[in-house]
Amino acid sequence: MGNLQKNIRNFCIISHIDHGKSTLADRFLELTGTVEKRKMREQYLDQMELERERGITIKMQPVRMQYGDYILNLIDTPGHVDFSYEVSRALAAVEGAVLLVDATKGIQAQTLTNLHFAQDQKLTIIPVVNKIDLPNARVEETKKEIAELLKIDSGEILEISAKEGTGVEELLRHVIEKIPAPLSFSEAQGTSRALIFDSKFDSFKGVVAHVRVFDGEIEKGAKIQLVNQHVEAEVLEIGIFKPELAPTEKLQAGEMGYIATGIKEADKVRVGETIAEGEVEPLSGYKEPKPMVFASFFPEDADEYADLKDAFKKLKLQDASLFFEDEYSQALGRGFRCGFLGLLHMEIISERLKREFSLNLVITSPTVSYRIKKQGEGKETVVYAPSDLPRDKAYEISEPWAKLEIITPPDYLGKVMDLLNEIRGEFGETSYMGEEKNLLIHRAPLQEIITGFFDKLKSVSSGYASMNYSFEDWREADLDELEILVAGEKIESLSQIVVAKDAHKTGKRIVERLKETLPRENFAVSLQARFRGNIIARADLKALRKDVTAGLYGGDYTRKRKLLEKQKKGKKKMRGLGKVRIPPEVFLKILRSQ
Repeated sequence: MGNLQKNIRNFCIISHIDHGKSTLADRFLELTGTVEKRKMREQYLDQMELERERGITIKMQPVRMQYGDYILNLIDTPGHVDFSYEVSRALAAVEGAVLLVDATKGIQAQTLTNLHFAQDQKLTIIPVVNKIDLPNARVEETKKEIAELLKIDSGEILEISAKEGTGVEELLRHVIEKIPAPLSFSEAQGTSRALIFDSKFDSFKGVVAHVRVFDGEIEKGAKIQLVNQHVEAEVLEIGIFKPELAPTEKLQAGEMGYIATGIKEADKVRVGETIAEGEVEPLSGYKEPKPMVFASFFPEDADEYADLKDAFKKLKLQDASLFFEDEYSQALGRGFRCGFLGLLHMEIISERLKREFSLNLVITSPTVSYRIKKQGEGKETVVYAPSDLPRDKAYEISEPWAKLEIITPPDYLGKVMDLLNEIRGEFGETSYMGEEKNLLIHRAPLQEIITGFFDKLKSVSSGYASMNYSFEDWREADLDELEILVAGEKIESLSQIVVAKDAHKTGKRIVERLKETLPRENFAVSLQARFRGNIIARADLKALRKDVTAGLYGGDYTRKRKLLEKQKKGKKKMRGLGKVRIPPEVFLKILRSQ
């Protein structure tokens, strides 16, 4: 092992959302002098405007720091359940992880999930309690929780305040002492291999791959190949993250950096791909992420279809968990059916399309995938939207179920149980995590969880409860299409697959929300919900009415009546001929109210 490799430490920070990861990363940058004080800002590694606005990390962000003789490669990871795939990719590129726990909140649902990821990768874990400066910090209780979870002595757990900088230098020394130096995967001489853990598109440099070099070294100007795709390229530029891109001459085994490939086809460079010189075995990549939530995206202006396709390709480079395919709707034209890891993931993508690519979109209601098995046929097909359901009713339909883990203080246990009673599902076990927390295991259809359940949980627990969910299995259910009709015309984008017993409640809610949000026309508009051929909910949107008698002064009443009759006939004619245009913001308002 070379001297450089001995002095490299690759690590990441993992925790639940809002436990101080980005603030700790800021202190590391200051302590190592990576960023000048005059350039320093809060959440420095959160490059997206969206991340700073929401106060959350969405994209993992690598940075190289120098501390004495040591090179420290840090990856700041997201904490929200929807971005778990980002975390799993970061963990595959490092040897150790700082497990950060907020002293005011203790262990939360995503803490457990991220810890399991790190343990599966056999990483060295450094447990740390953060926010010890706060008056409501429960340091000893939190250390006890972590000690029980990791089966260690509580004296091994570090205490810091990332905001104040207390204990951060000691933590950095701990990282150097405890986390092992990187090892090469191959003993073969002349073998150069690197794993792509992220990428982005540059109009001049082509695809810029973020890599961890596992074997050998890669130099600027070298001829490389993408092993699985059998694509050859030349290294136009190579460098490290400071955290901005800083060119160097080469990257050696153990280092992290970027490689500008010059490849212009965005879909050829995939996350998990191996970059190598010569014929070599590929490194083990990443599991393909499974989309959980599906929705269709259509450009408001049909001429922007090509721009939307190009935008999706570029976002896919940075976000391997994004799934999209072509779709056509009679009402909305050409668009894309997209798959996401959760509702926040979907919201972030739609916001990025709007901000970064200036696209105005119409988005359909979120749904999950379903399995269809026709009677008499053995094979199963997967459907994502009501329009995909077979017209003949001779089929069985199954929906995905998820395992739900909820951590809540005992004071809110009753309210959380009441909330779980409101959704379809089945209770598992309830266990204690110390004196201050309960862990509830619940199983429920995924559709019940993705439609606003997280917000309701936060509401009933005053923000103290946290949750995590994972796909478990498929189960048969009595499901069918709920159609939404506006002025007698079916609106595909608002139709949903629902459980029979909830059809009336869901239909009524959508119809009432439509009545509130849809602009009034010059004629009356009927709003209806139809399920299995029956109208189960209805509302009427009254017509805008112009005062046609305003210009009359006195005179016989028959003149007024004549004008009113004429107006009535005109409205009747318009009702027969008029078409109702539903603005994109109406779709979005109904989507958010689900």
